[in-house]
Amino acid sequence: MLVYGFQSLLGWAQLALGIYAAVMLIDAAVRRDDAYRAADKQSKPMWLLFLALATLLLFVMPLMSFLPIIGVIAVIVYTVDVRPALRHATGGGGPRRGGSSSDGPYGPYNGGR
Repeated sequence: MLVYGFQSLLGWAQLALGIYAAVMLIDAAVRRDDAYRAADKQSKPMWLLFLALATLLLFVMPLMSFLPIIGVIAVIVYTVDVRPALRHATGGGGPRRGGSSSDGPYGPYNGGR
């Protein structure tokens, strides 16, 4: 009974990871091609290939295999390294836009006045 519960939990985790990989694939597809060069990352077709393979492997193969784990690693690398660099290269670096260069995290810096 415990084994079936664990398999069910892994199935839900694999489904969630597959959906997240698909969302990251769509995110990579809508980014501009020159942003990848500006961020000094691999090319857009290369990341689309990595993320498409990761998505396919997560939906087709069992999670405890070797290849889907590599796919999860590719999705993690895109999420924590490439995506923020692309956002910064295209000017979408954060939630605040239009602030001045002297703005701090809690508002404008007045120089101690």
